[in-house]
Amino acid sequence: MTRQELLAACDLFLFDLDGTVYLGDAPIAGAAEALARLRRAGKRVVFLTNNSSRTPAEYEKKLRRLGLWGDDDRVYTSADATAEYLNAHFPGRRACLLATQAVAAQFCAAGVTLDEDAPDVCVLAYDTTLTFEKMRRFNELLAVGKPFIATHPDDVCPTAGVPMPDVGSFLALFERSCGRRPDVICGKPYAVMGECVARTFGVPAAATCMVGDRLHTDIRFGNANGMRTLLVLSGETTRENMAKYPDTPDLVLESVAAL
Repeated sequence: MTRQELLAACDLFLFDLDGTVYLGDAPIAGAAEALARLRRAGKRVVFLTNNSSRTPAEYEKKLRRLGLWGDDDRVYTSADATAEYLNAHFPGRRACLLATQAVAAQFCAAGVTLDEDAPDVCVLAYDTTLTFEKMRRFNELLAVGKPFIATHPDDVCPTAGVPMPDVGSFLALFERSCGRRPDVICGKPYAVMGECVARTFGVPAAATCMVGDRLHTDIRFGNANGMRTLLVLSGETTRENMAKYPDTPDLVLESVAAL
C-alpha cells in the first residue's frame, strides 16, 4: 500500500506516543507538520497509548508543550478502555485498583466505584506509586479468585537509559505469587481497545489507521482489529529486527514526517 492509498482509505489516524510522535521530551522531526497536514486534509487525529500511569489531560499538556496538539485532537489510553470495559461488564461493581492518584480519579470520573476493602473485581493499571502493602493486598484478593483485569501487557516502559518495569512485569510477579493471569487485558494489541475506539470515535475499522513504532503492540493491534497499519522506524523497531515478529504493516516509513 502506498502513502496515497493509505491517506485515501482512512479518516481516523491513531498515533502511538513515545517513539512515534516524540522521543522522551523531544518531538520527532517533522511530526508537527505531518499532523497539521492530516488535519487540513480533514483527517481525525487521536493519540492512543497503552501507558496508564497518566491521564489524557496530562498527555494533552505534554503534546501542547511539544507543539503536537490540534484543537480537535483526543487522547485515549488503556485506562479509558478499561473503565469502559468495567462499566459494560461489571456495572455498579466495586473495584480494587492499583493506579496513580490521577488515574484513580479518572476511573472515578468515568463512574467506576473504588473499594480496596471489599471489592468485586481487581484492576491493575500502571501504578508508578506502587508499594509492597498495595501489592500484598492485591495479591490476597487475586488468590481468593476475584476477577482480574489489566489495562495493558507491556513489559517495560521506554525511558532514557534502562527501561522501567511496566504492567507486564507486574503481571509476571502476580503470576508467580498467586498463580493468576488476568482474565482480560484491555489495551493494545487486544480487542477491547479496538472495540472501544470504534465505539468512541464512530469510525469503522477499515477507515482507521494505527500508526506506531512497535510491531507486537501497535501493528498487531491494528491488524487484529481490522485497521490499516503504518509502522514508523523512529522508535523501537528497525528494519533489521522486523523479521523477529510475524506482524506485517500495510506501510513502513522512516517516521511520521514522511506521511
